[in-house]
Amino acid sequence: MARSKNMMKNPLITITPSHLLHYVPRLSNSVMSPLPAHGMAKNMTEEEKDFWKQPDGSGYKPCLEFGIKYRRESVKISKEKRRFLVVVASGGLNQQRNQIIDAVVMAIILEAALVIPVLQVNLIWGDESEFSEIFDAEHFKRTLQADVRIVSSLPSTHLVPKQSVERKIPHDISPGWIRARFFKQLNEEGVLILKGLDSKLSKNLPSDLQKLRCKVAFHALRFAAPIREIGNKLARRMWIEGPYIALHLRLEKDVWVRTGCRTGLGPKFDRIIAEEQKSSPEYLTGRLNMTYDQRRLAGLCPLNALEVARLLKALGAPSSARLYVAGGDPFGGTQALLPLKKEFPDLVTKEMLAKEGELTPYINRSSVLAAIDYIISLSSTVFMPSHGGNMGRAMQGHRAYVGHKKYINPNKRAMLPFFGNASLSSTEFNRIMKHLHKYSLGRPQLRDNKRGRDVIAYPVPECMCNS
Repeated sequence: MARSKNMMKNPLITITPSHLLHYVPRLSNSVMSPLPAHGMAKNMTEEEKDFWKQPDGSGYKPCLEFGIKYRRESVKISKEKRRFLVVVASGGLNQQRNQIIDAVVMAIILEAALVIPVLQVNLIWGDESEFSEIFDAEHFKRTLQADVRIVSSLPSTHLVPKQSVERKIPHDISPGWIRARFFKQLNEEGVLILKGLDSKLSKNLPSDLQKLRCKVAFHALRFAAPIREIGNKLARRMWIEGPYIALHLRLEKDVWVRTGCRTGLGPKFDRIIAEEQKSSPEYLTGRLNMTYDQRRLAGLCPLNALEVARLLKALGAPSSARLYVAGGDPFGGTQALLPLKKEFPDLVTKEMLAKEGELTPYINRSSVLAAIDYIISLSSTVFMPSHGGNMGRAMQGHRAYVGHKKYINPNKRAMLPFFGNASLSSTEFNRIMKHLHKYSLGRPQLRDNKRGRDVIAYPVPECMCNS
């Protein structure tokens, strides 16, 4: 059957049963894309060219072609009016994004309509923004309208004085577990409220659900217009000066407390962190029986500013490179960034990029500020996180999805023993660092090599094809 011209013009139209087996949504216009890549300047050295050079994508491009069974079932789910799923998303911006992605998948599994997720105020992050203040709610609904029905609020017929909330959800839950545990309850009550969903859904899902996760992450979850406007404006100010590196530095006080690591700022600052860890041991995340040195050598500690500077220099970053620093306020203030600024003087933050008053509406709104960081980081020529986390994984997958933009994933466990080896010459140290990172610079990495990998960080091969 030939596709109509109107269908081809509008990639987000509602799919009717007669089109079901033939229509494949075209989503290229909805993906959140970076600014164009820069060309190489003529006066660059070979080492500088090698550093800024983008990885070979091996021909992998987005391909979200859903199976016939999924599309047939989605037609029914997209019209659901009896069962409603409500999800309360907690944590920081990227933690909330993960839970929203999983909420859409769970709505499909439970054959339910999804209520726009509720963003819970977190004591650490302190942002009271609602979904529509962070994300473009209408775009979210429109992009997913062929997959699931999304409503702004529960209908009056489903409102009850006291609705029970499901909080005790184990890790690595499968579609079968979800249906067995919640489908009957949802069918009887009409409403299911889930809380505490963070990283609970299995990373190993059927192919169509993996594709759906990519569709939500890279297409549907577009930031709200005011955030896109200021984020793109600041990104252009970085971009117009030439290629730049974006660093997601995890140097905030709560990160040092939670990881049980030393700050690199000296005994005074380390004592402050140690005292807080002692008074609030519940904040320490796992591996309680390990010493600091064991944690660091196991790759469990964030890289400090000096370590980031040494790694970048070893990988060939020129001292003239512009650095954009994403993340919260570092513990120790400007002192924490001094070793990095010494090696790379052209270091800026969003506060430095913004003109007077541009960021005023977003003071004390950490999720909005994190979204601005996300936009600027996505357009960078090179991105590197100092520590694993939700932002790093999201950026790794998103940069792969929009063209395999260079991403440096520090191999901390392998490289840190060499940082303390004073007998190594700088030439030998640099050679070792380049060798250790030659396969972790943004080249396509197949998710199916390690089945526990998240498709949002590793979209190849479920969401990207090379044929």
